[in-house]
Amino acid sequence: MGLFSRGKSKDRPDTDAVDLPDDLEQDELGDGDVDGDGAPAATSRPLDRSEVEDDSDYLNLGAIWLRGQQGMELRLEVNEQEQQITGVTAVIGESAVQLQAFAAPRTEGVWIDIRNEIAASIVDAGGTAEVLTGEFGEELLTRMPQAGPDGRTVFMPARFVGVDGPRWFLRAVVSGRAAIEPAAADAVHDVIRTTVIDRGEEAMPPRELLPLRLPDADGAAQAGEPDDAAEQGGPDLKPFERGPEITEVR
Repeated sequence: MGLFSRGKSKDRPDTDAVDLPDDLEQDELGDGDVDGDGAPAATSRPLDRSEVEDDSDYLNLGAIWLRGQQGMELRLEVNEQEQQITGVTAVIGESAVQLQAFAAPRTEGVWIDIRNEIAASIVDAGGTAEVLTGEFGEELLTRMPQAGPDGRTVFMPARFVGVDGPRWFLRAVVSGRAAIEPAAADAVHDVIRTTVIDRGEEAMPPRELLPLRLPDADGAAQAGEPDDAAEQGGPDLKPFERGPEITEVR
């Protein structure tokens, strides 16, 4: 029986951001884990499809493959005009990470240029952006202005993580507690660490979004049957739905 449940996206988007609890300061940012000499701690990284022999533990969403975690909920973002899935968001507790995969040149990465463009867009919008070294290399720690419940502007933290792979680029946007609390970030980082990118062989221009899709029946539990994984304490993956969407700045 499959590990993952299957569902359909909603007709209307749920565009609410992942709210931070009242006891969490929105302008407090945490640094990534480092080892004794100040260098980033050694870790695994997202994999290319060619590096994975056994894909039975993965949910195949096309260009992005994911592994489940206890209590993780997956949501798909959909471009309604083009009826295209544009990204997948994993929500774990009070944290979330949005994943998008893009085509990239064969000979060079694109993260440096994209990172600079994101930073410029956020600063132009009145926010702040700072480049720091985290678990996956240089990442962008930002505070993005948003309207608060009382109408005043608040600055919501988010971390932009980029990984250059062979002919592909993975962008991860971390929000909620994991954006500012290292202790809360590990579960979200594990989603990034275990992600697999299936670039495909089709020629595509750099920065074009790699196609995503709903999982096949082979990767989903049969409708109406009990989920053995859930009964045994495995990942609780709720049906796919829209949101929380993160405004894309490129």
